[in-house]
Amino acid sequence: MANCAFLGLGVMGYPMAGHLQAKGHAVTVYNRTGAKAEAWAKEHGGQAKKTPREAAQGQDFVMACVGNDDDLRAVCLGEEGAFAGMSEGAVFVDHTTVSAEVTAELYAAAKERGVAFVDAPISGGQAGAENGQLSIMCGGDQAAFDRALPVMEVYAKLCRRIGESGAGQMTKMCNQIAIAGLVQGLSEALHFAEKSGLDGRAVVEVISQGAAGSWQMQNRYETMLEDHFEHGFAVDWMRKDLGICLKTGDEIGASLPVTALVDQFYKDVQKMGGGRWDTSSLFKRLRNAG
Repeated sequence: MANCAFLGLGVMGYPMAGHLQAKGHAVTVYNRTGAKAEAWAKEHGGQAKKTPREAAQGQDFVMACVGNDDDLRAVCLGEEGAFAGMSEGAVFVDHTTVSAEVTAELYAAAKERGVAFVDAPISGGQAGAENGQLSIMCGGDQAAFDRALPVMEVYAKLCRRIGESGAGQMTKMCNQIAIAGLVQGLSEALHFAEKSGLDGRAVVEVISQGAAGSWQMQNRYETMLEDHFEHGFAVDWMRKDLGICLKTGDEIGASLPVTALVDQFYKDVQKMGGGRWDTSSLFKRLRNAG
């Protein structure tokens, strides 16, 4: 069992930290909104601290799952950042989806302090976090990954090291690129079925068992047909992720025409007031278009 800190208690981090505590790890939490950290400690029996530095002191592992590049820098760097409190030899595991640039920056900053840094973005949504069934794609030094693996496996269905530092974030970009196309394809299929007068549920029952089947189809078609989108992974966050993908694509010479198009479709959803809707709300955009 390890001493762990968890920084960031959103819809993903809150249950992930809970799994660690339930499995016998000693967990200390930090959240920008302190009341949520106190609520987590009351529910799960761990400790809550007021700064990332305080939470990180004396820990073997420090996990983070925050919002974006700036949020991650804020919890890592500075006098009250986690790095200032971590002991030499400790491992920082970043579960946030961020740019490859900030990952390289923080990997170097951690190394200067004798701290290991593993980029370990996650996929599986809120349900995956709550059920401990996340897919975790990692980059970083092999030795650091090997040490952190048993801890990450507490909330993982699959956890793999893809390569050196940054490889985890690049793999997460692949994940988001694939999802963007899948959700748009599913939305168009359901839209086509409705326009044809078909029963969308009957259509999915058949096509989901063939080559068209996907996680999105299995887990989102019912709420899409019911016009229910107040759940899941928010469009605002998806646009943040796709922005990272498109910027990186330009830098490495990768052509992402479908991703760029779907990103603009999500912009339309935001204009509809759906910034916090689930990414499957691309279907609502088509419905509203008539």
